[in-house]
Amino acid sequence: MSLNIENLNPQELAALIKRANSRRKVLSKRKPAAQTKAAVAKVLKSAGWTFEELYGKAGGATAAAAAPKKARKGGATKGRSTGKVAPKYRNPASPKDTWTGRGKQPRWLAAEIANGRKVEEFLIK
Repeated sequence: MSLNIENLNPQELAALIKRANSRRKVLSKRKPAAQTKAAVAKVLKSAGWTFEELYGKAGGATAAAAAPKKARKGGATKGRSTGKVAPKYRNPASPKDTWTGRGKQPRWLAAEIANGRKVEEFLIK
């Protein structure tokens, strides 16, 4: 987070200082990470587990993240390209204009449908 304090007015600056001091107070009450990890390891050992068995190697990827991910059923996920698809519809007035049937209808097809023609008439055989 980048914050330009040069542009803050006195009230905004005072509020920022108050929030920063509150955050510093919260952080100062925390125990060091190594001490907390040792306490967790002690509890796990008493239950018959090790930290690595539950969470993977320390400092590395967790066991769950290291496991291979299963492929989803039903195709690609949002934002992922699924590759080229063969066109299903062709404009008879301009054969180079085609449409795969995915996404928004092209203008030429929408205009023909508005004139009373059916989408099936433009199917590529």
